[in-house]
Amino acid sequence: MSLPPLFGPAFDADPYPAYDWLRRNAPVTKVPLPGCEAWLITRYADAVTALTHPALAKDPALGSPEWFRAQLGLPLDHRSTLARHMLNADSPDHPRLRRLVSAAFTPRRVASLRARAEELTEGLLAVMAAKDEADLIADLAYPLPIAIICDLLGVPESERATFHHLASVIDSAAASEIDQLAAATDGMERFLADLVAHKRTHPGDDLLTELVRRPDISPDELTSTAFLLLIAGHETTVALIGNGLLALLRHPGQFAALKKDPSTLPDVIDEMLRYDGPVRNATWRFPTEPVVIGGQEMLPGEPILVSLLAANRDPEAFDEPDVFRPGRIDEPHLAFGRGPHYCVGAALAKIEGEVAIGGVICRFPDLELATDDLVWWPSNIMRGLFSLPVRLNK
Repeated sequence: MSLPPLFGPAFDADPYPAYDWLRRNAPVTKVPLPGCEAWLITRYADAVTALTHPALAKDPALGSPEWFRAQLGLPLDHRSTLARHMLNADSPDHPRLRRLVSAAFTPRRVASLRARAEELTEGLLAVMAAKDEADLIADLAYPLPIAIICDLLGVPESERATFHHLASVIDSAAASEIDQLAAATDGMERFLADLVAHKRTHPGDDLLTELVRRPDISPDELTSTAFLLLIAGHETTVALIGNGLLALLRHPGQFAALKKDPSTLPDVIDEMLRYDGPVRNATWRFPTEPVVIGGQEMLPGEPILVSLLAANRDPEAFDEPDVFRPGRIDEPHLAFGRGPHYCVGAALAKIEGEVAIGGVICRFPDLELATDDLVWWPSNIMRGLFSLPVRLNK
C-alpha cells in the first residue's frame, strides 16, 4: 500500500482525492516532508482529538531533533522573536497571550473594522469597475486584509508601503528564495520592533497600543504577536476570499441562489470555510508523552499535522461532504481549528469575507472565471490561490 502524491501542482489543485484515500486507508500515518517525516491526521474525529489533546504541545522546541534540523534551514526558527507568539506557546503562556489579544478585539473595534472593510471594498471594486477583466486576488483579496491589519496595528500611513512590500515577499511562495525570504523576515522583525517602540511614545487607538500598555507581555511577545496577526490574519483572509469566490464561480446554482437572497451570505461563507478552507493543516503539534490517536502511537517530539481540509470532507462527519451546500445544520467544520488554539481572529476573518464576497456579488452579478488554469500556493499550512482572473461582464 503506497501513499498517493501529497506534493506538486496536481495535488495543490485538488488534494481531496488523496485525502479521501488517506481517510479510508491510512487515516493516521507518517508522510515524508522536506528533511523529516511527520504524522498526518485526516479523519474528523481523530482531528478533534488531536486539536484538543492536552499532551500535544505547540512549542517548537519540543520537536524531534530530525524535525528541528529540517526547520533550522528556514529564515524563521524558534530563536526568532517573531516565533514567540501564542500559536507556538503552551500553558501558562498561551492562555495569557490569548486573553490579552482577545480582550483587545472589543465589540467597538470589530464594528469599526467592519465599517472600514466596507469602505475599502467599495473603493477597490470601483477601481475594478473600470476594467473588463480583473484578478480577484491582486485587486481585492490581497489589498483588503492588509489594509485592515495596518489599521488594526496602527501602522502609520507613511510606513505602509514598506509594510506592504515586506509582507508581500513573506506571503509569496514565488519569492521563496531563502536569502530573499530571510531578508524580508528580518526586515519585518525590525519594522515591528520599531512600531512597538513608536507606540510607547505615540499611542493610538489601535490594538498594538493596547497591548503595549499591558505589563504582562514582553517586548519580544509584542513583536511576535504583531507578526502573528499579520501572517495568520492576512493570509487566512486572502485565501478565504479567493477560495470562496472560486467555489461560487464553480457552482453557478449556488451563485444564483445567493444573488436572489443575499441574507444567506453568512451560511455561504460558513460552507466555503468547510468546503475548501484557507488552512490546509493546523500548525505543528508535538507529543509530550506517548499518545495514541486512530490506533497509532505517537512518541514524544514526533511532529504532527492535522489536516483540516481532509477532516472537513470526512463522510463520517458531513452528509455529502464533496457537495458545496450552504445551510448545513449540526455539522460544525474545523476551518478555524478547535479547542484552546481556535483562531482568535475568526470573527474578523468572517466579517472581511462577507464584506468582500458580498460586495463582489452585488457589484458584478454576472462575473465568470476567465480561465481554469489556476495556480495554488505550495504550502504545508495554507491553501490559497496566487491569482483568480475573472471577466466582469458589466
